[in-house]
Amino acid sequence: MGGAVVRTRVKRKLRHLIRDRLSRLAPGSLVVVRALPGAGDADHAQLARDLDAALERLLGGGAR
Repeated sequence: MGGAVVRTRVKRKLRHLIRDRLSRLAPGSLVVVRALPGAGDADHAQLARDLDAALERLLGGGAR
């Protein structure tokens, strides 16, 4: 994904994005978000779309 600076930037963006989406998860849920190599080049909006799509698959697919 990139050097430490890029990884930290992506981690911070994802933490911020997931905070706004925690209400969609059941209380006590544990979620692991793994950033793929392209995440370092993605802008905030793209990361948000990708995270929303992943959560939709998770929640809409019946997985807990």
